Amino acid sequence: MGKTILKEGREDTLQLGKYTFNSRLFVGTGKYPSMEVMRHALEASGAEVVTVAVRRLSLKDSPQESLLDYIDTNRYTILPNTAGCYSADEAIRTAHLARETGISDMIKLEVLADERTLLPDPVGTLEAAKQLVKDGFTVLVYTTDDPIIARKLEDIGVTSVMPAGAPIGSGQGILNTNNIRIILENAKVPIIVDAGVGTASDVTIAMELGCKGVLLNTGIAHAKNPVKMAGAMKHACESGRLAYLAGRIPKRLYAKASSPEKDF
Repeated sequence: MGKTILKEGREDTLQLGKYTFNSRLFVGTGKYPSMEVMRHALEASGAEVVTVAVRRLSLKDSPQESLLDYIDTNRYTILPNTAGCYSADEAIRTAHLARETGISDMIKLEVLADERTLLPDPVGTLEAAKQLVKDGFTVLVYTTDDPIIARKLEDIGVTSVMPAGAPIGSGQGILNTNNIRIILENAKVPIIVDAGVGTASDVTIAMELGCKGVLLNTGIAHAKNPVKMAGAMKHACESGRLAYLAGRIPKRLYAKASSPEKDF
């Protein structure tokens, strides 16, 4: 991914605890037609962070092919996630397993409420986040777009709040831009939209709102051409960030001439 340079000459990097990234696009590793397609899509996305469900990994020595065989750990930072956990205790154990096996101390926390909606359990999420922060993890936490829950998570000390744009895998985009704006208005930590992204314009909208990044999986993996869609998501993330930094013109009810009334 190309580096954005601020007017002061500094690189526009994303800081998450002790980790620094140039790319603001986070990409998942599930649901692809094949491991080869996944590998090429990750490359096309320009992402520096790829998220992996700890439950999908073979953490013991095994002669069988592993997901990690297709991820260049010299190129990508692995972000383990607690997908599939339906209680705080289960998510906490999974996070510790990821750290103890040397994957990472940065964790994407998910505590789900039920299998049908895959919505986060706000009570379980707060409980697990509090414990993992206490245990020294860099916690990026998947949550609803509720500004109050986002504030409570910040108060706990998480590294990033990750409100869902829409239900996981739904491809509906950013359903409630007003809530995302409220979260951003009060945020003291990076806000990264997670879940529900369907196409490149959804990523651009999130970045133009002022989100620090976007995490997605299904929007790429289930596209007709995942590799091309990965490239589109990369450019959408970059253009949305540049537009946010540039500052859009105000919306007007009536027309305003583009040409000046007088020549200077």
